[in-house]
Amino acid sequence: MYRHLREFLAALEREGEVLHVADEVSPCLDISKITDRESKRPGGGKALFFEKVKGSAFPVATNIFGSMKRMCMALGVKDLDEPGRRIKEFVEFHPPGNLREAMNVIPMAIEVSRFFPRTFRGKTPPCQEVVLTGDQVDLSILPVLQCWPKDGGPFITLPLVVTRSLETGKRNVGMYRMQIFDKNTTGMHWHIHKDGSHYFNEYRKKGLRMPVAVAVGADPATTYAATAPLPRGVDEMMLAGFIRKKPVVMAPCVTIDLSVPAEAEFILEGYVDPDELRIEGPFGDHTGYYSLADLYPVFHVTAITHRRDPIYNATLVGKPPMEDCYLAKATERMFLPMLQTVFPEIMDYWLPWEGVFHNIVVVAIDKEYPGHAQKVMSGLWGQGQMSFCKAITVLDREVDLTDPGRIIEALLTRLDITTDITLTKGVLDVLDHSSPFPNFGNKIGLDLTRRFPGEPPRNPHGFAGGATGAEGSWAGEASARGEASEIPGVTAIRRLFPERPDAAAENRVLVLAVEKAAGRGGREFAAQILERPELSGFNIFVLFDKEIDLNNGSLMLWKVFNNVDPGRDMVLRDHRMVVDACKKGPMDGHDREWPDELTFDE
Repeated sequence: MYRHLREFLAALEREGEVLHVADEVSPCLDISKITDRESKRPGGGKALFFEKVKGSAFPVATNIFGSMKRMCMALGVKDLDEPGRRIKEFVEFHPPGNLREAMNVIPMAIEVSRFFPRTFRGKTPPCQEVVLTGDQVDLSILPVLQCWPKDGGPFITLPLVVTRSLETGKRNVGMYRMQIFDKNTTGMHWHIHKDGSHYFNEYRKKGLRMPVAVAVGADPATTYAATAPLPRGVDEMMLAGFIRKKPVVMAPCVTIDLSVPAEAEFILEGYVDPDELRIEGPFGDHTGYYSLADLYPVFHVTAITHRRDPIYNATLVGKPPMEDCYLAKATERMFLPMLQTVFPEIMDYWLPWEGVFHNIVVVAIDKEYPGHAQKVMSGLWGQGQMSFCKAITVLDREVDLTDPGRIIEALLTRLDITTDITLTKGVLDVLDHSSPFPNFGNKIGLDLTRRFPGEPPRNPHGFAGGATGAEGSWAGEASARGEASEIPGVTAIRRLFPERPDAAAENRVLVLAVEKAAGRGGREFAAQILERPELSGFNIFVLFDKEIDLNNGSLMLWKVFNNVDPGRDMVLRDHRMVVDACKKGPMDGHDREWPDELTFDE
């Protein structure tokens, strides 16, 4: 495995996975525009190496994880299920006896493998070949990117933020974006649910400054480990050692009592004051929208250390697919065995990219009894970072989750709107913008498993689907389209999945592009749709903003997963449903600020 970032980049070069940009580019938007175009090429495009960056002496590497091939190379595996198989072997040899033991499966596996971090032995660690302290500290020497036009400033986007619990002494290495405020301060974007924020609260309660160190440009396994959703108290450097099959070498900082990856390209050392907050943001986030400005702690830099010829590693997040999608896919596959120790009935799961990692999970289970699907939903909503998930869809074990067509088939042929939808409330990700309330809102579960005795029958007297013509197409489709177009504010209409024989589909889906106005919100559209007899041949309607291309399935899914609050934006009546996937405003009863969608058009 790779000792450092440059070894990984050399390996990518040998595989033809790096494109060099020799012309001078600006860290303000230029690098982001090029990276965005490249990362959205089929298969994720290539890694990018920007040789000349305006205002900085240091080159920039982006999109290094942004394909299945590069992600596998980063972890030293042939496929992303390989680390999970190693974990599974340990689980089967040391089966957990209870939930607490199950949650400790990964740390136990790592401990047995003896991949504890090691302390650097030598005169000068590579990350401290150059040391800048006091008045020498100047963050402007770094080629930090302003990623999107409306960002609050430049942001460090791949920082490994090292903190230590005041109470337990345990280390956390997380990835939290950092806005550059001036030459020696940045924001520290700790979401309230994250371990870094939990440790910060320990210091805040004691009124103590919190030492913090930040590594940029570590070896790829270590950078990945900082993104992994490990249980609190489990050292991410142990996970990195497990992946690398050798320990991460750590070096003590120069000005604070913390240790950092010795082979990193850059290190920032400093502290966070317990009582200091500053407005941070907006920031173009992985949801594809700007996360809104808010108050966050301030990181004061006391030292910058780096290699003699460092490479600055950055990422760009935004509307999927982007580089972070492949990091998330690695997590999805690696953590399946740990999930199965708590839920052995789970055969597989899938986090669709359009759901931006926290809006939907699709699960295949080995169903054994009535209500089993609902039991799994409830369990997942109470499990670690799965608790942030807004939507859960449960299918039978034989459904291949790598084939979206099978999932769509189950949705069209099995979903009974009156019996298969579970609505509840709970914690949401900080970045969810659809809920009327921050960090809390409505959730939805869909049960698409086969019925067991004791469960209510599907659709006994509900939506019948209307008459079909000689070739299987619904006879009233043309009149329905004409009727829908007469609704004020409807600008475009499309039937989804018209190629499916109606005899095989209990559910028919119509999508509509609409233009909202005062007194014409989502519920007003829903009322008009559900009251028109000519539309009775359809039972699922989805509303999108007028500029949405109704032929772009991925775009529509992204809007549904991001923009829908299941409790407010779904109208269910008589076995039929209208889903409002438009942006929300006062006409919809949504008083929170609605974020802008990311674009370079400005």
